[in-house]
Amino acid sequence: MFRFGVDYYPEHWPETRWPEDARLMAAAGINVVRLAEFAWSKMEPSDGVFDFAWLDRAIDLLAAHGIAVILGTPTASPPPWLMGAHPDAYRVGPDGRRWTYGNRREYCPTHAAYRAHSRRITEAMAQHYATNPAVIGWQTDNEFGDRCYCPTCVDNFQGWLRGHYEDLTELNERWGTVFWSHIYNGWEEIPPPLATGGSPNPGLALAFYRFASDSYVTFQQEQIDILRAQCPNHFITHNFMGFGYDRINYFDLARNLDFVSWDNYQRMQWTMSTGVIDPAAGALAADTMRGLKQKNFWIMEQQAGSGGWEMVSVAPRPGEIRLWAYQSIAHGADAIVFFRWRTMRYGTEQYWHGILDHHGIPGRRYDEVRRMGDEITRAGNDIFGSTVRAKVAIVLSYDARFAFQIQPNNPQFDYPRHIGQIYRALHAQNIPVDIVAPTDDLSGYALVIAPSVYVLPDDVAANLVEYVRDGGLLVVTQRSGVKDDDNTVVNMKLPGLLAEVCGIEVAEYDSLAPDMSNAVEFVLPGMTRETMAAVGTWCDVLELAGAEAVALYTQDYYAGTPAITRNHFGAGQAIYIGTVGGDPFYATLTQWLLELAALEPLMETPAPVEVTERWQGDRRLLFVLNHSDSEQSVNPGGAFVDLLTNETIDDTVTLAPRGVLVLAAA
Repeated sequence: MFRFGVDYYPEHWPETRWPEDARLMAAAGINVVRLAEFAWSKMEPSDGVFDFAWLDRAIDLLAAHGIAVILGTPTASPPPWLMGAHPDAYRVGPDGRRWTYGNRREYCPTHAAYRAHSRRITEAMAQHYATNPAVIGWQTDNEFGDRCYCPTCVDNFQGWLRGHYEDLTELNERWGTVFWSHIYNGWEEIPPPLATGGSPNPGLALAFYRFASDSYVTFQQEQIDILRAQCPNHFITHNFMGFGYDRINYFDLARNLDFVSWDNYQRMQWTMSTGVIDPAAGALAADTMRGLKQKNFWIMEQQAGSGGWEMVSVAPRPGEIRLWAYQSIAHGADAIVFFRWRTMRYGTEQYWHGILDHHGIPGRRYDEVRRMGDEITRAGNDIFGSTVRAKVAIVLSYDARFAFQIQPNNPQFDYPRHIGQIYRALHAQNIPVDIVAPTDDLSGYALVIAPSVYVLPDDVAANLVEYVRDGGLLVVTQRSGVKDDDNTVVNMKLPGLLAEVCGIEVAEYDSLAPDMSNAVEFVLPGMTRETMAAVGTWCDVLELAGAEAVALYTQDYYAGTPAITRNHFGAGQAIYIGTVGGDPFYATLTQWLLELAALEPLMETPAPVEVTERWQGDRRLLFVLNHSDSEQSVNPGGAFVDLLTNETIDDTVTLAPRGVLVLAAA
């Protein structure tokens, strides 16, 4: 069943209002709500005293209107009595300063007492609601994140290191602590990488970032274990924060969940400078979330109005709420849950707008959601469970992501933005993409792109090499193979463990200043020699060791040397891109790569129109999304039925501004 829902906070409103809320939800097609993820102090008003009566009444009322419930464990926002009893449970930031009460997620994820209280409230909720027929699943905590550097975490970090290194001799050798006289004689001597210590040892910093990520994974696992034992028939998920969040290895956090959920906000305070929305960014976030388990996901918070705490973001334009929700569905969502039902009158999120404004009277946004609810009622069964079948994969390495946080290499280089540029070029061609972990099975892909695999463990290198040897087309970009698993520079010519498969060696490299640039000329037979593309930021100067040149630098002392190469290896090919370009650069490369991989766009469309597909068995569903505020014409190239309207389309059709089609073969 396709779930269409909303995040609801009945504890924020008089109980006399609840029946009207339930009535309006049902009228809008809402069939699921998320409750209680920030209600710890309401459910446990004092230490060990629980009150679920109010929540029982809310759930019963919703169930009477045919609305199911997801419950959130409330551990993201502890009650004042808990933190007052355990002041050392506050998280410490990288500046060494301890947080204080007043926001949320201010807790340390390794604090023993905080974990004990978290287990207790989770156990109490699970026991109370295990047999409630309206409850179908659980969300752990809320938007896990942020590293803690407190003394408790330092102790746990030192213990974590004991489990990852045979002894201190091995650690000292692998981190190279002889540098600057940092040789450790005891585990207790190893510090966290606080900002007050300046630039840390890269090995120590990467280890700490991994530990910090693992801290949330193990904290979540305690809740998962309780929920599995008490509520075996309920699903368990967590609301991730899309591609942009970079403090936790999301592949690890997702591993033991039934499926991933995530929070999708496209018009936020930080988009106010231009007011421009990048559709590729929303698509990349969705594909990343689907890739965490290679499985369909839920949207647990879909933007329903202006976001903002102190500042208010640009209001969603008419049609945008529906458009963003359908983009999520197009990329693998089996549920859309809007945040939030009604805009709060008090508290920090007074200006984080929901479907209803502060007054609670339905308006434009409610009407838009209700329209979509009618469509989902009509088409949801056709969509639910259908899958995305991409033939292109982009490798996302959290080791590389963490390591670039420690040493960006060049102030202009940003690892997530680099992936985004490559993804955007594929998105513009209407090419479905999977985002995969470095050790995932790659055998089913016609094209695999591994951007800047900066930290390259042996098993990751072996996975990439095997893919090419078996006939795959691999693309590797600059700053790959630089570091080993300990964030230590390899003792070999770059790209290290990928040099042989790529058929090149990096003779030297040039880190360019902001006012410096270069250009490349494409010279491979079959490509247009006159095609020039500007590049900058980083230039690997390459020597051929079996590969052939695809493009040459045109400027500076390495003019005429290869910038891009191709190597035949085993039954496959490896492309090495030694520099960073802009959108035209990646557009040119993408066109050539798609030809090499024998891949074609799903549909030729105007630039503002996105097309992707899902498969319901052998039945293909095409999602056509107009991301512009003007009409756009498309021709799907056959006879289709629009599942949202049941209209037949067999020729060119005009999409309304921010219009959506969901097409199935007629």
